[in-house]
Amino acid sequence: MKQTVLVVGLGLIGGSIALALQKSPNIRVIGFDVNENTLQSAKVLGVVQDVTKQPEVAVKNVDILLFATPVNATIEWMEKLKNWDLPEKLIITDTGSTKSLIMEKALELKDLGITFIGGHPMAGSHKSGVLAAKPYLFENAYYMLTPLADEEESNVQQLKDVLQYTRAKLTTVLADTHDQMTSVVSHFPHIVAASLVHMLANESKENSLTKLLAAGGFRDITRVASSNPILWRDITLQNRKQIANQLANWQQEMSRVQTLLENGDNQQIETFFAKAKHFRDDLPSTSQGALYSTYDLYIDVPDYPGSIAEITAYLADERISITNIRIVETREDVFGILVVSFQNADDREKAAACIEKRSPYEVYIS
Repeated sequence: MKQTVLVVGLGLIGGSIALALQKSPNIRVIGFDVNENTLQSAKVLGVVQDVTKQPEVAVKNVDILLFATPVNATIEWMEKLKNWDLPEKLIITDTGSTKSLIMEKALELKDLGITFIGGHPMAGSHKSGVLAAKPYLFENAYYMLTPLADEEESNVQQLKDVLQYTRAKLTTVLADTHDQMTSVVSHFPHIVAASLVHMLANESKENSLTKLLAAGGFRDITRVASSNPILWRDITLQNRKQIANQLANWQQEMSRVQTLLENGDNQQIETFFAKAKHFRDDLPSTSQGALYSTYDLYIDVPDYPGSIAEITAYLADERISITNIRIVETREDVFGILVVSFQNADDREKAAACIEKRSPYEVYIS
């Protein structure tokens, strides 16, 4: 059955979904963006097959309407839908990072006979905009769907049948459950990372060397603190209740750590780290989670001229693409002096095998 999908918002997420859906010969993708330059670029680059400047008109002939816009903007669009002439069997979805507010609005649409199924593809990139869109962005990532409790299963399945071309792991949960889980694994960790950076900034006022030492492991564990401040302002406000609950749990955990330090018991402190290591080592490493994965490979190379060129030459010979490369200067808690990033886990595994085969250098996947 041929279907038409209208994607509103052609940034990284919307553009990547549009590209992925075009893998199916039975799906036609139309795009809209408030930025005319983005709209034109999407058409020229083939991110969508057609564009519209009047989504309220184009929607009359589509099967699925997908909002790939920030949550606040999506809620505004949902309000506009109340006055649009919509097809009877239209399914509407979104890609927002928080779901409770969205699904509260969806209840208003349901009263008007409009079907809305929340969605959240849990993948991203260090780049943004339509030029960064990739058809494989969501491969092996979790794509959470949050239908209303009494939503018809046939509607959910129709949406899944379309989204399967993202090659993501489609999972259905309640909106509140989604927001609670993402507060644990994504939203609250962003706050912790930002807080650690604030602590470093204050310490650096007293000792400027501290900032230089942060180039290694500290930079890695606080990577998400470099995320878009406006985006994370909105996410924090939209999910502030769940995040506040996590903060209370965190404060209890820090009180426990404080007690461990005051007691100075060797075994208790070792157990603290051992339990964390055991659980962390069991986390999945072959799929994306809520936080953007960079697929880093750590390489223990000697610090001499030509060593980086040697590594990149090996990878080039075997046609393995890299997305980033950097040198770690302080390495107390990080394996390897060279960190190379790849587009996906497969490329990283191939690179590790290549370097182990062609060089004496040790490689690590953290």
